[in-house]
Amino acid sequence: MTDQALPLATSRIERRTRSFNFPHLIGRGVTYLLLSLAAFVSIFPFFWMVVGATNRSVDIGIGKATFGDQLFVNAANFFATVDAPRVFWNSAFIALVGTVLTLAISSLAGYGFEMFRSRFRERIFALMLLLLSIPFAALMVPLFVMISQFKLVGTVAAVVLPGIASIFIIFYFRQATKAFPGELRDAARVDGLNEWQIFFYIYLPTMRSTYAAAIIIVFMANWNNYLWPLIVLNKPEQKTATLVISALTSSYTPDFGMILFGTILATLPTLIIFFLLQRRFVEGMLGAVK
Repeated sequence: MTDQALPLATSRIERRTRSFNFPHLIGRGVTYLLLSLAAFVSIFPFFWMVVGATNRSVDIGIGKATFGDQLFVNAANFFATVDAPRVFWNSAFIALVGTVLTLAISSLAGYGFEMFRSRFRERIFALMLLLLSIPFAALMVPLFVMISQFKLVGTVAAVVLPGIASIFIIFYFRQATKAFPGELRDAARVDGLNEWQIFFYIYLPTMRSTYAAAIIIVFMANWNNYLWPLIVLNKPEQKTATLVISALTSSYTPDFGMILFGTILATLPTLIIFFLLQRRFVEGMLGAVK
C-alpha cells in the first residue's frame, strides 16, 4: 500500500466506525420504538371501530378483533333506526355555518389585534387569554339563560353563536399575522387600497395555509360538538350525528355493531376535510406564509 493510499484507507475506516456508533443506533431504535407505540395507540381505536362495524354485538362484547360478515346487516339496521340524511344534514349545516362565521369573525379580530396599535390592546388580549382558563361547564348556565332570553333555544343560532368569536382562533390568527409581511400592507396603501381591501385582496390570499389549518380545527370542533347541542336542541328532528349515535348507546341492549357503523359514517367528513387540506394544515401550523 502506498503512502498516499494509507490515509485514504484510514479515513474510510474512521467513517465506517462513526457510522456504527452504537449509542446513536440505540437512541434511534428507542425513538422508532416509541413512535411505533404512539402510532399503534393512535390507530388502534380506528381499527377497532372498523372491525367492530363488521361484527355482531355479541362478538364485539367478547373482544373479537377480526373482520366479520355483518357489515351490511349493521348498515341496514342503522339506516332503519336513524333518519341518517336528516341527522347528517343537521351536523353538516351546523359545522359549515359555524366554520364560516368563526373564521370570518375570529380572523378579522386576530388581524386587528396585530395590525392596529392602541394603549389597551395588550391588556384586552391578555384578558381574553385569561378567559380561556374558565371551563365551559361554568359558562353553560349563564349562557343558556342568555340564549333563552333571546328566544333562541331550539335553533341553529343557539348552537353556532356562542362559538363564532373563538378566543383560541383569534390567538391563532394573531400569532400567524406576525409573519405577514408589513411591506405588502404598506405597498397596498400606497396603491390606494383601504383596510378592507387589504384584508380581502392581500391578507386573505397570503394566509391561505393559516385559513386551511383553522378550517380543520373549527370544522372538527363544530362537527364533534356534543354537550352544548344536547342542551339547546330540544326537538328530535334537530339532533346532530353525535347526539343520535350517543343516544343509541343508552338502550338496555345496545347494538354495538350498528353503533360503530354509525360512528364510521360520522367520522368520514372530518377525515375527508383533513386529507384534502393536510398539506396546508402542516404549513399553517408551522406559520408558513405564501
